[in-house]
Amino acid sequence: MQITQDTVVSLRLRVADAQTGQLLDAPKDPVVYLHGGYGNILPAIEAALDGQAAGHQATLTLPAEQAFGARDEALLRTIPKSEFPPGVKVGGQLRGQLDNGEPHVFNVVKIKGPEVLLDGNHPWAGRSLRFQLNVTGVRAATGEEIAHRHVHGDGGHHH
Repeated sequence: MQITQDTVVSLRLRVADAQTGQLLDAPKDPVVYLHGGYGNILPAIEAALDGQAAGHQATLTLPAEQAFGARDEALLRTIPKSEFPPGVKVGGQLRGQLDNGEPHVFNVVKIKGPEVLLDGNHPWAGRSLRFQLNVTGVRAATGEEIAHRHVHGDGGHHH
């Protein structure tokens, strides 16, 4: 079966920094997504896989703009530690708001004395990335998956 609109794609992937070659991620389990513009995977990866089938392998090098975007220094926040619940640790994530009130996830990047430095950028923002892709499976999506705009786990709906 070919990867087309409303197919569920399983793929193994490895992500590395394109400049340094540093391996950033290599999930043990396959990544599974609903193909067809649902925003479940980077658009450049989806475009590269369109029309392919199980067994297809590809290596893509994406500039930051096609991966996770340029770093936005406006997404850095320094907040008093007293405003956070106990147990805040570097590497944790907190839900907050952008200046326009829109909800956003921030990463705790540093705790220095009474202050906590948060970064709302994706950890790989500003980096060119190399993706090694290996399509391990393709199947038709269920009506429920299409309606919900994402893949459901084995046995159906899980949210």
